[in-house]
Amino acid sequence: MAEPKILTCSKLIAEHQLTIAFAESATAGWLCSEFALSPESGEILKGGIVCYDASLKEKILGVNPSLIKQYTPESEEVTREMAVKLKGVIESDIQVAVTGLTSPGGSETPEKPVGTMFVYAFIKGEPAHFRKVFQGSCEEVIHQTIDATAELLTNKLNSK
Repeated sequence: MAEPKILTCSKLIAEHQLTIAFAESATAGWLCSEFALSPESGEILKGGIVCYDASLKEKILGVNPSLIKQYTPESEEVTREMAVKLKGVIESDIQVAVTGLTSPGGSETPEKPVGTMFVYAFIKGEPAHFRKVFQGSCEEVIHQTIDATAELLTNKLNSK
């Protein structure tokens, strides 16, 4: 069974007759998987791409390597570009991209510690995004990111 916030979000996406696609790095497909568990998945879910390694962001999505070099693979700028490029790979009404630092060994700094997550979405071309710092284990950070993403999309759809 999908997380409760995902179930609410999926139902709302279906009510709006929209489709959704994902480009995931730090969450490694977990977000897409949660949407696949919703009863509306057949109506709303187009698919997802896991591009954990920066080279896949470049090769599959077409993110410019200079953008990754300038801002790091885990940044708002790269996450936004992933969402922009996703529409050309998987046609959908909603594109969601996720990057971040769930464990040590990435581009963490004192200003961007482990637990920092970036989500950038476009809903019919309108942006919705966040940068949040979560606490806990890798798994806990991913769960918090999934819930926060569902909230972001739900709030944006409810404002339409």
